[in-house]
Amino acid sequence: MDNQLLQIQNRSCRIYGDTGAEYLLLQMADEHDFAGMAREVEAIHRQTAQPFLLAAVQVENWNDDLSPWPAPPVWGKQGFGGRAGDTLAWLEQAVPRIRRQYSIKEDGKAILGGYSLVGLFALWAATQTDALYGVAAASPSVWFPGWSEYEAAHPIQAQHVYLSLGDREEHTKNQTMAAVGDNIRTLHSALIQCGKACTLEWNAGGHFKDADLRTARAFAWVMEGKR
Repeated sequence: MDNQLLQIQNRSCRIYGDTGAEYLLLQMADEHDFAGMAREVEAIHRQTAQPFLLAAVQVENWNDDLSPWPAPPVWGKQGFGGRAGDTLAWLEQAVPRIRRQYSIKEDGKAILGGYSLVGLFALWAATQTDALYGVAAASPSVWFPGWSEYEAAHPIQAQHVYLSLGDREEHTKNQTMAAVGDNIRTLHSALIQCGKACTLEWNAGGHFKDADLRTARAFAWVMEGKR
């Protein structure tokens, strides 16, 4: 199944993969992500033989819909509205319908993932619910103000967590975003100490290189159940 459109309430979803699959991949996405989704799905197939259904869910306002709490602008003029709770509530209502419509069993493994602020949203969501088998966080925005302190007090509940970062991402003059390297190292160490199946992979380049392929790698690693 390739790029089937599904409308749930006020959001559009694009569905890829196999009906009745063992893994349900969930990814919030904007138009730029949708443009690279076919390449991402192909890359996932190249890296794992596990059957999966991917639901890519439309995001209207990236900074607002994916941020866990309000924060001032870090670059440019747009701040963060802190509406991740609304987005997660929508997902929790939508997932049962997706499971029914595409014959995904109730015990089918749900993996929430994505790139940049979507990756942060996935990590944050895993502090709110134990319904996720894994998190696939490619270059997640763990520089987000207050994130490290929050996660330390509200641990991630998913048992399988993939983390990655570009090796040039922390080398920035933006002091807030420069914390991303230390923050992701700290998170990786904490998850390992808690006994999670977790890896931290470093990719060559900065933040905007091969986002679709890095995301594919994240999902494939979690599905393969590596430690």
